[in-house]
Amino acid sequence: MRPGEIVRRGSRYLERHGVEAPEVSAEALMMLVLETDRATLYAREHGLSSAEARAYGRALCLRCTGTPLQHLTGEQGFRHLVLAVRPGVFIPRPETEVLVDVALELLDHAATPYVVDLCTGSGAVALAIADEHPRARVIATDVSEAAVALARENAERLGLAVDVRAGDLFEPLPTECRGQVDLVVANPPYLAIELAKDLPAEVRADPPEALFGALEVTQRLITEAIAWLRPGGALAVECDARAAAAIAAAARDAGFEEVFVRRDLNGRDRVVGARRP
Repeated sequence: MRPGEIVRRGSRYLERHGVEAPEVSAEALMMLVLETDRATLYAREHGLSSAEARAYGRALCLRCTGTPLQHLTGEQGFRHLVLAVRPGVFIPRPETEVLVDVALELLDHAATPYVVDLCTGSGAVALAIADEHPRARVIATDVSEAAVALARENAERLGLAVDVRAGDLFEPLPTECRGQVDLVVANPPYLAIELAKDLPAEVRADPPEALFGALEVTQRLITEAIAWLRPGGALAVECDARAAAAIAAAARDAGFEEVFVRRDLNGRDRVVGARRP
């Protein structure tokens, strides 16, 4: 049986087990097993070896039990980049690409902006900004040592000059940056812990500290951000749609102006943006 036919069977198997986008997973796992690209996969006429068949079967089983596809392939696309991902570090999501859109808009073509990315995880947001605004000076921070190591690895592999530091929010930043930052961007842990039982298994595969955070975490971030931003500097924070109004109110209470909420591609409130007066 040709690999393309096995992929179709694999897709139906994943669909029966409730896996979202089963065709994508079945195809990606076959490319992984065969170490080939999509075109070559479907052009191949001879079947799988015994070892390849076993490897594909194991991969399908892991996917059915909730292992994220990205943990099996070791990578995730994000805007124009392909990032390395691994268990223990938050997997970047497509909806977070909207955060980068907002960040670049708020930079407003500044020549050499100073950008701080908090809760960077794999480095997705910081690296995307560095990639799409090559003259930006980007510092990224995360409290997780595993995340810091992975973000540094991604920066080095992609050849992007992002300074990744370990620590809580603004704590790792050099003091001379205080009041000099053009943009603070963040995708903090914002899901309510009460939602944990309702999340898909592959979402729960992310580290809890990267998923669940009380509203106070984002409020503290906003309150501290205004001291690091220059006059006219901007803030962009990803949030849960149900908390967007509260986050916008917190930004106004902290002294920010021009506060707005941006929706993601699914029409959900996703990002709160604002400017320091």
